[in-house]
Amino acid sequence: MEEKNLDFDRPVNRKNTESLKYDFAVRRGRPENVLPLWVADMDFQTSSCVQEELVRRVQHGIYGYTETDDDYFRAVAGWMQRRHDWKVQEKWLVKTPGVVFALAACIRAYTSEGDSVLIQQPVYYPFSEVIHDNDRRVISSDLLQDADGRYHMNLEDFEQKIVAENVKLFILCSPHNPVGRVWTKTELQRMGEICIRHQVIVVSDEIHEDFIFGKNRHQVFAALGQKFADNCIICTSPGKTFNLAGLQISNIFIPNDELRKSFEHQVAAAGYSQANLMGIAACEAAYLYGDRWYDALMKYLWDNIEFLMQYIRQEIPEVKVVCPEGTYLVWLDFRKLGLSEQQREELLLKKAELWLDSGAVFGKSGEGFERINIACRRDTLKKALEKLKKAL
Repeated sequence: MEEKNLDFDRPVNRKNTESLKYDFAVRRGRPENVLPLWVADMDFQTSSCVQEELVRRVQHGIYGYTETDDDYFRAVAGWMQRRHDWKVQEKWLVKTPGVVFALAACIRAYTSEGDSVLIQQPVYYPFSEVIHDNDRRVISSDLLQDADGRYHMNLEDFEQKIVAENVKLFILCSPHNPVGRVWTKTELQRMGEICIRHQVIVVSDEIHEDFIFGKNRHQVFAALGQKFADNCIICTSPGKTFNLAGLQISNIFIPNDELRKSFEHQVAAAGYSQANLMGIAACEAAYLYGDRWYDALMKYLWDNIEFLMQYIRQEIPEVKVVCPEGTYLVWLDFRKLGLSEQQREELLLKKAELWLDSGAVFGKSGEGFERINIACRRDTLKKALEKLKKAL
């Protein structure tokens, strides 16, 4: 199939489309004309191959209960093998409407009310929300930041917290959102050994696995070896990669038969069975035919990151930025300004008219930071940075 959507500078108006990013500022307490660079979806049309498949399904006119067949699995497995050198088995696959839904199912499957679940803050805020909402205890082994701004796992503290808090489950963010780290094989092995030693199950959220830059490589946690595969749940989705979040389709891989059985029970208990037709169609088309679009997207995103890095270092030196190794989300350090959380929010929302994600929502260790989404047209990113410069 010929790819037609390769111009990422082409304007696409997202207003008045019921877009969470663009149409709900006032309802969420933000100024009406704020420029949104917060929630993690992209301002680019997906692959034309995906669009054409969706149009074909729409034109059929019947949208009944739909199940996946061998072609779907081959498409998903082909992407994992081609892009991540990971060979998956069909029996491992469980489909859910999203990764956060899968996290909730894991929490209910592998822990009891009052149990401790470990995370590494600052981290994607639904991690702590879904733990609290299921009446479990949030325990954080905060990441450490070195003098250059790069984050690392504090594995000594990690193990101490597991023992002291009797942790049952660990939710790993890989690549890490929001700090942009791509964990090395060595880091993951050391962390995984600790979890095996203390019988802690690992749930690895790898939804950003396709956004890796430079010489970094994404290491699928289950691909570290059999003992790691037997102790983990791998959460993936085409939602971020191909901008399909609204179609709600995720592919969860669980090599361990007993862990998978417990997980499937919780999915069924939530009343969920077949995935939606359009999500299935989009996922299959994306993984079969979307390579050219994806490769072009990655180049555009990297150019955006380089543009942001250069602009901030030259024009806004008060703000510190560390080049992300992965994801299209960049972690900005505003602490040199000496502003309180409220003062910084006033600066960004009212003076700069920018809507970013406050670092505080990712945990106490995120205070003083902001997360910016650079998956937008270059002129939108330039406009945002100019507004920030002017406000400062």
